[in-house]
Amino acid sequence: MKLTTNPIMAAVVAGTLLGASAPVVLASEDWQKSKWGEEDTIGAANYLSAERTLEAARLVTDGKTYSLGVELNRDFPAYGARFFDITVMEPRAGGKPLGPTKLTSTDDILHTWLGVGSQIDGFGHIGIDHKHYNGLAAEDIVAVDGLKKLGTEGIPPIVTRGVLLDMTEHFGQSMLTEGQGFNSEEILAAAKAQNVKIQEGDVVLFHTGWLSLVGEDNERFGKAQPGLGVDGAKYLAEQGVVAVGADNWGLEVIPFEDGTGVFEVHQTLLAKHGVYILENMNTAELARDNVHEFMFVLGQPKIKGAVQMMVNPIAIK
Repeated sequence: MKLTTNPIMAAVVAGTLLGASAPVVLASEDWQKSKWGEEDTIGAANYLSAERTLEAARLVTDGKTYSLGVELNRDFPAYGARFFDITVMEPRAGGKPLGPTKLTSTDDILHTWLGVGSQIDGFGHIGIDHKHYNGLAAEDIVAVDGLKKLGTEGIPPIVTRGVLLDMTEHFGQSMLTEGQGFNSEEILAAAKAQNVKIQEGDVVLFHTGWLSLVGEDNERFGKAQPGLGVDGAKYLAEQGVVAVGADNWGLEVIPFEDGTGVFEVHQTLLAKHGVYILENMNTAELARDNVHEFMFVLGQPKIKGAVQMMVNPIAIK
């Protein structure tokens, strides 16, 4: 299921061809200090609270549930060299039935990277010159048998208000195109037109239509993408959102914007502001139903020391 073209190389090459200026990355070290203290490891999840959960529950009027995760299989396009494979077997030789009721069974073995399909990026995923969220140095937290800090097992349950901004509606397109970015101006305009206001503690998702390419044109899906720009990422972080996601493989616009670094949106959200990233979110049904605010529910598998994690968040309206 490996893509025929490495997306990051395609993005860097495309940026070069388009004349993108050399990146200028974060000269100040102020970002290395969390507003929640030197021991903080959960970032914007600190905005979550019982009160916000209750407020999100009040958004449930129809009881309709939406799976935001994609079906993951061997053919789903994965980033770079990542892969997914599952093996199912009968654990006993010959599958001999057991006992008077002739019990039979199957088990499964998963061979995979954790950053495939619908996923959440933890703070150990992206750094700035080997420094991660809250100034944690890679040499102190990264180990081959799992992160010593910032593992995704530490992300608390995310149950809060979710907001969908349909950027296809905003731009009047069925699907946005490669390199089509959106920032604070477009976010504010889309939110106003769709009658929602981004609030502290929210999870914000963008619908671009890009996920519709999966199974139709996997090569195009993985080479580039429409997405969020650096200014937009800064704006969302300033609003106090907990997580930002989209229906594409890497959230941010590819080729990268002029004057920005490689995956600087990831650096801005994860490393600088402690805002989680959700990728390959299945937003199509929410967009079709014109649902722009909902109760968002996510509890990821607690695999100790994981950098990323496959997830299936649920939206409830």
